[in-house]
Amino acid sequence: MMGYGCRLCFMRYIMRWCWLSIQWAAFRPRTLSSLGPVFVSQPYTYCFELIVIGCDGSYPAANGACSGFLVQADDGSTVLLDCGSGVLGKLMALMDPAKLSAVMITHWHGDHAADLLTLRHYLLIHKKRLPLYAPLDSSLLMQLCEHEEFVLKDIAQASEVGGMMMETTPVVHAMEAFAVKLVCDGKQLVYTGDTDRWENLASFCRGADLLVCDATFTSEEWNEKMPHLSSSQAAVLAREAEVKQLLL
Repeated sequence: MMGYGCRLCFMRYIMRWCWLSIQWAAFRPRTLSSLGPVFVSQPYTYCFELIVIGCDGSYPAANGACSGFLVQADDGSTVLLDCGSGVLGKLMALMDPAKLSAVMITHWHGDHAADLLTLRHYLLIHKKRLPLYAPLDSSLLMQLCEHEEFVLKDIAQASEVGGMMMETTPVVHAMEAFAVKLVCDGKQLVYTGDTDRWENLASFCRGADLLVCDATFTSEEWNEKMPHLSSSQAAVLAREAEVKQLLL
């Protein structure tokens, strides 16, 4: 769940292209609302483009969506990170879901995985299949996705997805959950998914070009019983891990 902090960052906001130098842009993060023209200095190249499809927590806001991030690599690989409530319809505004290289689910809470059920029916109607990387646990949502439309694979064992190298690490959450690292041409994107502890992630995130981090609460709201990080904890993680860009 990437709720309150994310909404502060993205509601009514167009994220412009970000680059590490004028000659090379590791990532071009943007939101679904920024699909119109955005003018930037030239030249630039990139390895990844990250589109924030949704980042609402627990349930989608009006015209919103829960966690869903589309990663497009320059070799044509396209991976959907999480598929929470409201994500599928917004994804279809961007591309044919059947043309995804893979879907990756960090954990089986509904705000990260519920739209897999409707995606399965889309694939069934169009007679398509997709690789689905996810924790292999006993959750009801996973059982409902155990159909031939998905080629279910253990996210903990995955090393490559599409044309990108992939690494995962377990995180602390209310159920089995993982952070994900994608690597293309030496450039790294790390997505924490949901977690309430950052200390065990510093080494995993070390030197990432972009860190997409859980940040549901403000510092004033957070306490030890909260199931997610605060925005200040995300900032501390980014500093300790020496990441180049942080996206809340």
